[in-house]
Parts: sequence; C-alpha cells; structure tokens
Amino acid sequence: MAEKKEFIRIRGARENNLKALNVDIPRNQFVVFTGLSGSGKSSLAFDTIYAEGQRRYMESLSSYARQFLGQMEKPNVDSIEGLPPAISIDQKSTNRNPRSTVGTVTEIYDYFRLLYARIGIPHCPKCGKVISRQSVDQMVDQIMALPERTKIQLLAPVVRGRKGRHEKVLEQAKRSGYVRVMIDGSQYELSEEITLDKNLKHNISIIVDRLVVKPDIEKRLTDSVENVLDLADGLLVVDTMDGNQLNFSQSFSCPDCGISMEEIEPRSFSFNNPFGACPSCAGLGYKMEFDEDLMIPDKTVSIADGAITVLGWQSCTDKSSYTRAVLDALAEEYDFSLSAPFCEYPKKIHDILIYGTNGKSVKVHYRGQRGVGVYDVAFEGLIKNVERRYRETGSDSTKQEYETFMRVTPCQACHGQRLKPTSLGVTVGDKNIFEVTSLSIDNLQKFMQNLELSEQQLLIGKQILKEIRARVSFLADVGLNYLTLARGTASLSGGEAQRIRLATQIGSGLVGVAYILDEPSIGLHQRDNDKLLATLKHLRDLGNSLIVVEHDEDTMRAADCVVDIGPGAGEHGGELVAIGTAEDLMKNPNSITGKYLSGELKIPVPSERRKPTGWLKVVGAKEHNLKNINVNFPLGVMTCVTGVSGSGKSSLVNEILYKRLARDLNRARTIPGAHKDIIGMEQLDKVIDIDQSPIGRTPRSNPATYTGLFDQIRDLFAATQDAKARGYKKGRFSFNVKGGRCEACGGDGILKIEMHFLPDVYVPCEVCHGKRYNRETLEVKYKGKSIYDVLNMTVEEALEFFRPVPSIFRKLQTLYDVGLSYIRLGQPSTTLSGGEAQRIKLAAELSRRGTGKTIYILDEPTTGLHFADVHKLVEILHRLSEGGNTVVVIEHNLDVIKTADYIIDIGPEGGDGGGTVIACGTPEEVAKSPVSYTGKYVEKYL
Repeated sequence: MAEKKEFIRIRGARENNLKALNVDIPRNQFVVFTGLSGSGKSSLAFDTIYAEGQRRYMESLSSYARQFLGQMEKPNVDSIEGLPPAISIDQKSTNRNPRSTVGTVTEIYDYFRLLYARIGIPHCPKCGKVISRQSVDQMVDQIMALPERTKIQLLAPVVRGRKGRHEKVLEQAKRSGYVRVMIDGSQYELSEEITLDKNLKHNISIIVDRLVVKPDIEKRLTDSVENVLDLADGLLVVDTMDGNQLNFSQSFSCPDCGISMEEIEPRSFSFNNPFGACPSCAGLGYKMEFDEDLMIPDKTVSIADGAITVLGWQSCTDKSSYTRAVLDALAEEYDFSLSAPFCEYPKKIHDILIYGTNGKSVKVHYRGQRGVGVYDVAFEGLIKNVERRYRETGSDSTKQEYETFMRVTPCQACHGQRLKPTSLGVTVGDKNIFEVTSLSIDNLQKFMQNLELSEQQLLIGKQILKEIRARVSFLADVGLNYLTLARGTASLSGGEAQRIRLATQIGSGLVGVAYILDEPSIGLHQRDNDKLLATLKHLRDLGNSLIVVEHDEDTMRAADCVVDIGPGAGEHGGELVAIGTAEDLMKNPNSITGKYLSGELKIPVPSERRKPTGWLKVVGAKEHNLKNINVNFPLGVMTCVTGVSGSGKSSLVNEILYKRLARDLNRARTIPGAHKDIIGMEQLDKVIDIDQSPIGRTPRSNPATYTGLFDQIRDLFAATQDAKARGYKKGRFSFNVKGGRCEACGGDGILKIEMHFLPDVYVPCEVCHGKRYNRETLEVKYKGKSIYDVLNMTVEEALEFFRPVPSIFRKLQTLYDVGLSYIRLGQPSTTLSGGEAQRIKLAAELSRRGTGKTIYILDEPTTGLHFADVHKLVEILHRLSEGGNTVVVIEHNLDVIKTADYIIDIGPEGGDGGGTVIACGTPEEVAKSPVSYTGKYVEKYL
C-alpha cells in the first residue's frame, strides 16, 4: 500500500495529442516535463494532471456551490491515482486590472496597511506637524509635568482664522461668566467694548483659567480642562506666559490648520476604497487626458494642410466645413494664418487653439444647408471640444477611436500617489506608505532592517513586521529585487508575473500540494536562475510535489526527475520517450533532449560575424530606469539586447525604439518613451514587432487565415470544374459568411449547450457533423479532397498535397521551417500556445517578399521552445536578416546570444542599478568584458 502512494500514476492519458500515455511521476520531488514544442507536455501537465486535481476538489463541494464555480470537464484519461490537490502557476492568469499592483497581488500591501493603521504616526497634511490625540488625563499629566511655579493660562480657541465681528461669540462668553479673552494675540476684558474689523480673519480664545503649577491644583485643573474642551470642540491651548504655547487635541486634528482626520483604519490606506482613495482620480493615480502631441502629431504641417488629425477636426482642411469656418473666424480675429506651420504660432495663438478663447465670442460665417449665417461662437479649445465629443458619443468604437488620442497623465491632486492627503500624512520610520511601496525590493529590505521604532510600536507591530519581512525576502529570492510594490501588474512580463505568484505561494507555506509551473525561467538571466531553483527546491523540501514544464538546461540538471515527451511534435508526439535524471536522458539514444544535454547535438556558432550596413542611433534614452544613454543599433545584421532582469532592455527596445519607429515609419498612434532623438531612421521603411500575443481571439481565426493561405486555397477551389459548373465564387468556401457555411452552427462546427449545475457542453453540429460547411460546398473536390479535408490537414500533409502549387507551397514551407509541421491549417487560434502564435507570425513575415529595409523586433522568441526548435529559430532569424533587413532580439537564451552578430548588454544590475550600456560588440568582444554577466555565461558557449 505504501509503495502505491509514492507516485502519481497516470494510465491512458489521451488529451489533445497524447497517445494513451502511461507514466508514474514520483511524488514530493522536483519533476521537469520537457520535449519539443507541441509534443504534449502542457497537455499532460495542465490539461490532465491539473484539470483532474481541480475537478476532484470541485466534486467534493455541494452542487449548490458548484454552480457558481463553473465546472471542470473530466480530462480524457483512464485513471490517475495518488493525485495531490493541484495548484497551477502559469503565465496567463495575472490580473491586468489597472488597480492591481505587485503589493496587492502578493498581499504585502495588506500587511503594510495594517502596520500603518496600528503604529503609524499621523502628520497634518498641510503644515506637517505631528498630530496626536489625548485624553483629559493625559493632558493634565503633561501640564503637571511643567516646572513648578510656572504661571499658565488655559485658553479655549473658539474662533480660528474666520472673518467677521463675532459679537455673538463674545456675548455668549460674557454670559457664561468668563472675564478675559485673547484676540489676535492681545488680551481684552470682556466688559470692554470690543469691535472687530469684519473683513479680517480673527483668532479668538477665551481665557478659562489662570493657574500656577503646584501639586495640589490637579482637581481644579481637570475641571478647567474639561470646560475648555467643551467650549472649543476638543482643542486646548496652554499659554505658559513666556511666549510658548502648548497645543492639545482630543481628536486627530491639527490645532493650527484645523484639519481633522478620521479614525485611522487599514482601509484608510487602500486606494481601492473610497475611505482612502484620492477623490480626484478614484485611487488610480492617473487620468486619461487628450494629448496635444497625439492630436497634432506633426507640428511642421500647417492647419490648412491637415496638422490636426483628431476625430471631428480632420474635416478642417475642407474649406466648406464648419470646423474650418470656426478656425477662419479665429484666424481673422486674432490675426494669424492657417497656412503657416503649426510650430511657428506664438504661445498666445497656440493656447487659443488648444485651450480656447476664455469665453470670448468670435463671428463665424458658415454656409450650411439652410443658407449663409453668422454665428457668435465662444471657441472652447480643441481639448475641451474633443473631451465633450468623447463624453457625448454613444458608440463604443468611436470612444475607442478617441482614446487613441489620449495619454495617461498623473493625477494633479495626488501626483500619482493614489491616496488622500490625510492617509499620506501617516508615517512609519519617517516614510509614508506610498514612499515605502515605491522602494525597490532591495531598498525595502534595507529599510525594514534599519527601521527604528519605540517600545510601544514594536510590541504592536512585531507580528506584522515579521510577516512583511518574510514575504519581501521571498520576492528577492525569486530574482525580483528590482521591482517596487507600487508597480502595476499590467506592466509585468509573463515570467515576472509568474514568479510573483510563486513568491506568494511560498508565503502561504502549504504542504502536500502539487504545484504545476509553466516555464518559470522566462525572462530570467542565467545569473538569477540559481535563485529561482533554490526557491523551487525550498517548495519541494516543505513536502510538495513540483511539476515544471521547462526547456532550460540548468533546471533539467537540477531536477530529481525529467520526463521527456515526444519524439516529435503534434501528431508525432504524445508518447513517453524517457524518464529519469538528466544523466539517464543523456544515455538514452531516443531522447533528443538528452543529445542536446550531452553536447552530441548542438547549435553551431557561425564561422564569421556579419558586418553592419549602417547604424541607427538612439540618443538620450531615459525611460523608466535608463540613465540618459546613447545606444547604437547596427543595421542589416542580427542584434541581441541582453542584460539581467529589470535592467532596462524592454524600456529601450519596446518603449523607445519600437514605438518611435512605429510612429514615424508605420504612422501608428503611439507615444514613445522618453528620449531625445533617433538618428538614421531614413535607412528603414517599416518596423514589425513579432510578439507572443494571440493571433486571433476567436475560434474563427486559424493559421490558414492569418498567413493568407486560406485565400489562395479558396481561389484554387473556386477554379475547379465542379465549382465553375455550380457557379461558386471563392466566397462560397468561407465559413464566416452566408452561402457555403453550415447555417445550423454558423460555420463554427460546434454548438454550445448550456447546462445548469454542469459545465457548458460543446457538441459537434448535428447537421454538418463539425465540418463547418453545407453539403453542396463539400461536394466540390480538389484532387479528391473537400475544403474541410484541406483545413484538417497538418502542415506536413498539406506540404505534400500542394507541392504543385508554388504560391501555396512557399507559404507552407515557411510554416514547416519554423517548426510548426504538426499544427492543422484550420486549428482555432485560441488553442495555440504563445510560442506557436509567435512562430506563425514569423512564418507570415518570412513568406512576404522583403524590402531589405525592414526592422524586426522580437521579445524573447525562445519562450516555449525546445533546444531543437531554438536551432530552427536561429536559422530563421538569420534568414530574416540576410536580405539586408535588421533583426533586434531581446533574449536570455545563450544559444541565440552566441549566434548573434552583435550584442548590446545593458546593466549591470536590475532596477535603479541598471539602465546603462556596459558592453557592446560581437559575442567574442562581450565575453572579454570584465563587468558583463552575460559575457561570463556566453564565454562557455563560444
């Protein structure tokens, strides 16, 4: 019995392409699943083990609870025994909500809110004085602590800085039996005639009692203090006659400014709660506002030639339009010319156009449908006008169109700090909660170590501080020491987001769980790999099973057991090739992974590095953490941008280089990151970003439609004898339009049936049996195959089938070259992995005829690729850059780095410690650099 429990026993797994796979995975060990891309690793890890673990947990709940959770389908497997509860940590499930930050996802922010609410010291947001509240006893004790025989008067500040004569206040005080008052620093008797200037601000305090400090006055003092607090709404001023005044307050309020604070609670520090959020931006820290630079992108053009590109004003180039009539009237009134370049207008004219005439009307002559008229129009300015149109439009697509002219600007009220001023006035260790969450994890650790607190604060905060320190150190352990807790999760890369969730899991300290991870090493520099592996081993040592889908060599060597699935991809995969340690795999002749691990197969280093044909120079880059640097990108070759995580690679390549080139070459509406200029753009004519975003969001998009193959295939079918005889055009063969598609399922091939208490069931359409087309269309055959048969072919089968058709064959060949021989032409794009989507885009680019002036930008293209696939990818990248094109790759994979023609290494560290170029040149030159981490690692590969 005991023997049985030590394994997760899987029998007959048939999800996706798995071929009735049987495997025993050891429990409480660190297991790596590897194999070619598309071989079925994820199908085994996520679609089988995780899905079944989740489903069994759900089954244990009542049917009432299950209806809210959305049911999991039973995976296609005969049996799984010894399965622990499963937790999946993948890349997709991070929250893209703008309110979500690193601090809130890891729950560290919740602890900080508690800490600040319990031991924070409040300050007045206006004058910065410490605000404290005291009971009557505490006030009396403090006054009694004054030196003996000190003369004091107790003042009740009844009027603070208010205009008026205040006769009623004085009359009331006189009637209550008080004799003296202090007005604006001078003492008066209430019996005098006191007239105040009603236009000046006054401070009036009633003198309630005058005493000399000595031991026996305590009872009288207490009574007087109570009277004062009653009169002055909880405030008391003690005047010690030598010009000093002590302020006391019964509530959290500043005795000077009169700003009172509510009770401090944890929710006062939450920017997602109206009690703490800045009222102006609702706690987002920024606002979307129309940006002049996006509405008038090219300032050297005149208005008459179309300088204004924002919606609704594009018509102003047309002389008969209303917008032009308004601008003509402004030009006449303020004497400027519409045909002068926009940048030449003086500030006054510029402000009138952008911000309006301040309510002053101009006479607009406009010829409308009802004849000519003269209207008085007070021009509100471009920004106000467009804002109003944006608010009033009912159509979502128009709203989205308008949003492309807006940019995110920090909120004016809180300057991006997201909280109310009163919450930001609370400090621990002289920093408010926003300043603490803006520290990088490195600096935060130092701050927490050197935090000096009073006895009382330590007693209250001990437990909270322990939790915070532990969780912050977990973030540092997974190599995220350059992040800040205030960083929004939407701006994180897939690998970063995954490692944050990993840190959160370690913090929860569960035991006996199966953690299933999907390539946690993405976006990690080799240097930080050891930290990650130590973290994973720590999770295992707690008593958990780890299943990691991974292609990284270090991870495989560190694992207790490696499961190699293959031998090929897609149809040729789904079988167990080898299982054992990395050493066992090297000895196994069938394992391709083993051959790459042992060095029997390897990616060759090119014999010569190509010379650049020109240079593109980025000047003064200072986005995020870049330190105002100049970077030269060589053209006509393949360049790798490397550096440790968080060093600023993405800021340089994606934010500055790509966005600026996209704006200037592709006329995209993007705002590039902060930089002065890019020199040498005239050598390029377009920029293409090949990322891992899905190629389509609906099951109707597939590799054939994306690469343009489907058009050509439909042309072929429309040209057959059958189609001509029936009069079918190429539209007949599309499953997206009426005509050829099966109308019962709308060309989807499946119907969704909603079941209460059970998951939605997808059943093949009973009319077309999942073939998407109607019978007549399917009767048209090309070489004996219908259009459905063609869509169901894998790339490999189609390659043979279409060999005589060169245009189709060429496109299929590129799909085959990028290692996608196993995908079906009609496979819905929603079922493709990120790496596969990226390679389809690559194939689409490869099959286009290059101009030789294109620059391709890729961000970590090796994600999800096995050694053998990286081999193919490297060849493709070199093919892309052969025709004079330029390839810029952000990459940590040393096999890609060693084959690059040029390396730009950014660093030396992540976060504030990065942002400079520390080495550049060929891989050989970078390997000699004493400061480059990348150089040290790449040297072993050369």
